[in-house]
Amino acid sequence: MIEFLSPVSKKVLAHREILPLGTLGKQIETHAKTGELPALKNVKFAILGIKENRADENFMGGDVSFDSYRKAFYALYPGNWNYNIIDLGDIEKGETAEDTRFAAREVIAALLNKNIVPLILGGSQDLAFAQYRAYDGLDGMVNVVNIDNRFDLGNAELPISNKSYVGKMVVEKPYNLFNYSVLGYQSFFNAPQEIALMEKLYFDAYRLGEVCADITVVEPIMRDADMVTLDVTAIKSAELSYKNNNSPNGFDGREVCAISRYAGISNKVKSFGVYELSDSIESKSGAMLVAQIVWYFIEGFNFRVEDGDFESENLFTTYKVPVDDEILEFKKSNKTERWWIVLPFISNVNNKLKRHTLLPCTYGEYLGACNQEIPERWLKARHKNEV
Repeated sequence: MIEFLSPVSKKVLAHREILPLGTLGKQIETHAKTGELPALKNVKFAILGIKENRADENFMGGDVSFDSYRKAFYALYPGNWNYNIIDLGDIEKGETAEDTRFAAREVIAALLNKNIVPLILGGSQDLAFAQYRAYDGLDGMVNVVNIDNRFDLGNAELPISNKSYVGKMVVEKPYNLFNYSVLGYQSFFNAPQEIALMEKLYFDAYRLGEVCADITVVEPIMRDADMVTLDVTAIKSAELSYKNNNSPNGFDGREVCAISRYAGISNKVKSFGVYELSDSIESKSGAMLVAQIVWYFIEGFNFRVEDGDFESENLFTTYKVPVDDEILEFKKSNKTERWWIVLPFISNVNNKLKRHTLLPCTYGEYLGACNQEIPERWLKARHKNEV
């Protein structure tokens, strides 16, 4: 892993020296000298920069720097946490963008194997493909949640780009992708055929207005996620002073931090990536917003609560609801009051859901079932199960 990493810049290290005592910058162990990584023992989070942007469809040359984001994050005070955080520095551009993605996959996979959560600062969002492929060595299927105004499906037969990488996840071996969810998409940024393809693949898509109207719809989606990615262009441009994003619509700072916190609370999320970062985010407030997004992910992680053994009747209350020809079975945790809906095994097909037999849901979906409405996510998950 060390051969792929370059140290944190001297500017950031110098900035850290003048920070007040108690700030994160005074507590984070950093990769300060080439070839000398911080000790990984007892570490829970690792900051990792990936300086790759050549697969950006609007690439016009230039490099990526994460100094402003690091300075902003280092200047924050921690919450009531008891976690060791390290900063591994950056993965520099390889000979090709594919070389950089390979290095990113290797480093992220090494962290996952050590049960360390990578906090990724990335250039172009094609790097999310490397984040996904890092799960290849882990057991089971992978659920990906992308906070984005576009689906980024693209044409899997064309070279990968920051707007065309999810198709590669679908068609390339090993076939580990079980579900892909997009939070905050805007219809006018997505071709009708991509919207239709999302439906055909039984993927989940939530429009910006739907999420903003009720931010809690994010919680069950995140609860079932293995990895989460954020395209910062999903945030309204005025919030970031991001000259490459000309959309006035998007999440505001409070909303995106709330979504990040939900991602951290999820017991399944093992990596969190923030992409499309560049020097085009010119304001200090924009860098600070990115820092706070990462902070809220850690804050959410701090409030993770295990719901216990689902086989124990003492820990869960089970509700059976007849809907048409189905009997839907819901489970509510007596500890956290979170809800799940059971996905039954189908004996005559090659079932993909060996570890996805419980689908997170909301109390509202239970009430809908009581009114004879089958939850749409349950139908999609069952269709994928039958494929």
